[in-house]
Amino acid sequence: MGQVIQFNVSLLFTIINLIVFYLLLKKFLFKPVMGIMEKREKMIADGLKNASDSQEEAARLKAEYEKALEGAKAESIQIVEKAKKTAAGESERILQEANTEAVGILKDARKTIENERKQTMNDLQSEIAGLAMQAARKIVDDTKGNQDIYDQFLKGAGDAHVNKEVK
Repeated sequence: MGQVIQFNVSLLFTIINLIVFYLLLKKFLFKPVMGIMEKREKMIADGLKNASDSQEEAARLKAEYEKALEGAKAESIQIVEKAKKTAAGESERILQEANTEAVGILKDARKTIENERKQTMNDLQSEIAGLAMQAARKIVDDTKGNQDIYDQFLKGAGDAHVNKEVK
């Protein structure tokens, strides 16, 4: 019986040792390890949440940028169209001004030509009258007695010259 008691006492000390060892492990090993594991788990969960939030923010910003880009494209198209319309209007205005100016220049040129033509005709008539008078003088000098014919001719040539200048 002595051995059984000794076995029971040994068993009892072993069980007490195991319980003490378990309590020591629990206090010094399991709690700190579990604390570290919980901290890591929380850190990973926070990292995943932050990553998810960042992804959502990036998606939102991307949508905003795409919307802004579409608006900018539409605005650039409007600006180009407006510039084309303005250029077309300006081109039309310049063409009209050029046509108006060309018509004015042509009218002025025609008036100048007509005035020069009239002046040339008047100059020619004056020269013709002068030549006719010289011819008449020679004829009259040759005939030396027909003073009336000479006077009549001068009067007719002078009237024709005066009438052309008045017109």
